[in-house]
Amino acid sequence: MTKAEPAIGTGPEQRPRGAARDAQDETPGGAATAASAGAESGDAGSADAPAPRGPRRIPALLSVAVVAYAIDLITKILVVEHLEGNPPIDVVGEYLRFHAIRNPGAAFGIGEALTVFLTLIAMAVVVVIARIARRLHSLPWAIALGLLLGGALGNLTDRIFRSPGVFEGHVVDFIAPAHFAIFNIADSAIVCGGILIVWLSFRGLDPDGTVHED
Repeated sequence: MTKAEPAIGTGPEQRPRGAARDAQDETPGGAATAASAGAESGDAGSADAPAPRGPRRIPALLSVAVVAYAIDLITKILVVEHLEGNPPIDVVGEYLRFHAIRNPGAAFGIGEALTVFLTLIAMAVVVVIARIARRLHSLPWAIALGLLLGGALGNLTDRIFRSPGVFEGHVVDFIAPAHFAIFNIADSAIVCGGILIVWLSFRGLDPDGTVHED
C-alpha cells in the first residue's frame, strides 16, 4: 500500500502566494501604502508641470486702450475746434508742426481710395484682439494689444462719425514732422503697438505668457 497523500489545506496558511498578496492589498495597511505611492507619483507629475502663467492681463489691455483712445479723441476735438482752417502752428521750428487735415486713407495718408475697406480692417482688428484677450497672460503683450486697440478705435470713430458719411468718414490728422506724412495719436499708438509685437515675437514671448525657442 502506498502512503496517502496529505490533503491540500484550504486555510489561510495554505493560500497561493498571489492570493495572499491580494489579501494584503485589501487590508487597511495595503490601501494606505497604495495611496502613499499614488501621492508620490502625483508630486512627481506636478513637479514636471509648467509653472502658472499668472493672471489674465485683460485689465491692463483695457487700461492702455482707454488711455490711448482718450488722448486721441481729446486731441482731435481740440484740433477741429482751434486749428482746423487756421495756419499751422510751429512746435519745433520747421521740424515739427501742428497742421490739421482730413485724411480719407489709412495711417500716414496711405490708401485714400479704400476708406470703407480700411474701416472693415479696423473692425477686424478689434475682433482679433478680443479673441486673443481670452488667453492673455503677458503684460508686455497686453500693452502692445492695448495700443493697437486704442489706435484702431480712435480712427474707427472718425470713420463712423465724421463726414462725409458712416464708414466713409475722414480721419483728423495734425502731427506734421518735416519731410514726413501727417498723422495723429491713433496712428502713433498703432505703430508703437506693432513694433512692440514684432519685438516680443523675436524674443519668443507668446500672449499666454509662455516663452518658446525656435
